[in-house]
Amino acid sequence: MHIIYKIDFCNEEYEVTTEDCYTITLNRIPYGTQNQGNPALKPAVFLQHGLLGDASNWVTNLPNNSLGFLLADAGFDVWMGNSRGNRWSRKHQNYSIDQDEFWAFSFDEMAKFDLPAAIDFIVEKTGQEKLYYIGYSQGTTIAFIAFSTMPELAQKIKLYLALAPVVTIKYARSPVTKLLYLPETLLRVCDILVSTKRGREYSLNIFFQNRINVYIAQTTAGTSVQNVVHWSQVLANSWKSTSIPVLLHIFQATPPLYNVEEMTVPTAVWTGGQDLLADPKDAAILLSQIKRLIYHKRIPGWAHLDFIWGLDAPLHVYNEIIDLMQKNP
Repeated sequence: MHIIYKIDFCNEEYEVTTEDCYTITLNRIPYGTQNQGNPALKPAVFLQHGLLGDASNWVTNLPNNSLGFLLADAGFDVWMGNSRGNRWSRKHQNYSIDQDEFWAFSFDEMAKFDLPAAIDFIVEKTGQEKLYYIGYSQGTTIAFIAFSTMPELAQKIKLYLALAPVVTIKYARSPVTKLLYLPETLLRVCDILVSTKRGREYSLNIFFQNRINVYIAQTTAGTSVQNVVHWSQVLANSWKSTSIPVLLHIFQATPPLYNVEEMTVPTAVWTGGQDLLADPKDAAILLSQIKRLIYHKRIPGWAHLDFIWGLDAPLHVYNEIIDLMQKNP
């Protein structure tokens, strides 16, 4: 990512093939500006972005405000994932991005295939048996699924740090959730609309805040309509259950569910009091299901995007993350 080079940090890029033949890209910052020693001696940490995001979300702000840079300068070997379908992970051994088959995925597949492939690659590349995992938004969703259903993968995680976690969205009030009520056909039309030049110009005209041009340039990295449809099913299911539903396919009356209570990874959670997507009431339900909750902090004035773009994020969250990781080697 050019944004890393512009800040004078080292950037390495790796392509990893998943079990179902997608190629996903991992970005690595092996060391910081002040500690350019052997990365093999540095504990590895894997960061996973949210819906419509990519690895650049962790390095969009300046070095003293971006979690990826702060972790590198704190002596960690930083790895950042890119989920299938975003701008950096649009390859498949058998399909092109112009084929519908390429886009036949949701966060189910990200949890089942992308996450294990990335974690196994990092473990093999670094020679470390375990690593830290930091997820944001959908990056927490796929972690809860993967770590609760694949014990062998969960054993490779020292500590799971969840930012603005999303499992149920029963109480979500974000305008984004309104899109989840749209039928799939209309979602496809919206997908075409926002990919046009006029649609992008309209989006840019909405925002005028500090650094927002950088944020817009680095976000909406892409996903599949099927993934959005899956989130619409999560919304519908949230009134029936507190578990994550598997993607409901045709001929299924009700979806099978993932059970967060099956996860045994030690977990730290940060939530926002003004988060309209990961609503505090939904967060409270989730917190009651985490067996090994070692830490929770609620930041009263924070909304969903503050966790990756808030200029006060180091004060409220990032410094605590580093401290917890150092205390749990």
